[in-house]
Amino acid sequence: MYNLSRLATKFIKYYLIASNGKGHGVHSPFVFDFIKNVLNDHRHFYAYDAIERVREKLLTNDKVLQIEDFGAGSTVIKSNQRKIRSIAKSSLKPKKFGQLMMRMVNYYGIKTSIELGTSLGITTSYLASGNLKGQVITLEGSGEIADVAEQNFEKLKLQNIEIIEGNFDNTLKNTLDKTTTIDLAFVDGNHRKEPTLQYFNQLLEKKTEKSIFIFDDIHWSKGMEEAWQQIQQHPEVTLTIDLFFIGLVFFRKEQKVAQQFSVRF
Repeated sequence: MYNLSRLATKFIKYYLIASNGKGHGVHSPFVFDFIKNVLNDHRHFYAYDAIERVREKLLTNDKVLQIEDFGAGSTVIKSNQRKIRSIAKSSLKPKKFGQLMMRMVNYYGIKTSIELGTSLGITTSYLASGNLKGQVITLEGSGEIADVAEQNFEKLKLQNIEIIEGNFDNTLKNTLDKTTTIDLAFVDGNHRKEPTLQYFNQLLEKKTEKSIFIFDDIHWSKGMEEAWQQIQQHPEVTLTIDLFFIGLVFFRKEQKVAQQFSVRF
C-alpha cells in the first residue's frame, strides 16, 4: 500500500546514507565515471525542450480516456476513466529522470531498449532521443494511452520506436522471443513484487555483460522494496545504484565483488 509518510521516512534515511552525488568516496571506477559523466552532465541537450513542450500540453489536456490497468493501479486515480492531464500529473516521471535515461542511452551507446509501461510516451521519447539510430520497443497495457503516446512520437518525429499493446504477461515473452539482446530495460509498468521479479527474470535471458536494467519506484511499497533487494542479491548482478525513485542494475564482469551504492540525485 502506497503511504506518503512511509515514503518520506524512507527518503530521509536514503538521503542520510547516500553518497553526495559528486563521486567523493566512491571506490568503484565505473560508478565514479557514471556520477561524473552521466549523472552530473548538466549540458542542455537538443531534445529536452521539444519533449518538455509535449509534457506541458499533456498537463492541460482534458480529453477523457478509457483505461485498462493491468498493474498495481494508480496511486492517485482509481477510476477507469481518466483525463489525460490527470494521467500526466500522476504517472509521468519527472524530467530529470527521463533526461538522465537519455544521457545513459547516449553515453553508453545503447542500441536496443525495451520499456515496460509506455504511459503517454514522455520517457519513451527520451530513450529514443538518446540514440536516433537505436531502437526502443515499448509495451503498454492500455490501448487508448498507447494511441496518445503514438501521437506524441509523431509530433516529435521519432521513428525509432515500436509500441506494443496488451498485458505484459502476454506481450513480453513474444517480444523477447523476437529480440537478440537487450542493452537497456526500463521496468515501469507493474508496481508489485512478483510481476517485477518475473519481468526481471525474463529480461535476464536477453542481457549482456554491458546491459543496464532500470526499475521504477523501488521504494514505492514493501513489496517493491523486497523485489529490489532480491534483484540486488541475484548472482548475475554485480552492481546496483539506488537513486531512490529508480534503481539501476548492472552486470559488468570487471566488478569482481558485487557492490550496492546509494547516490543522491
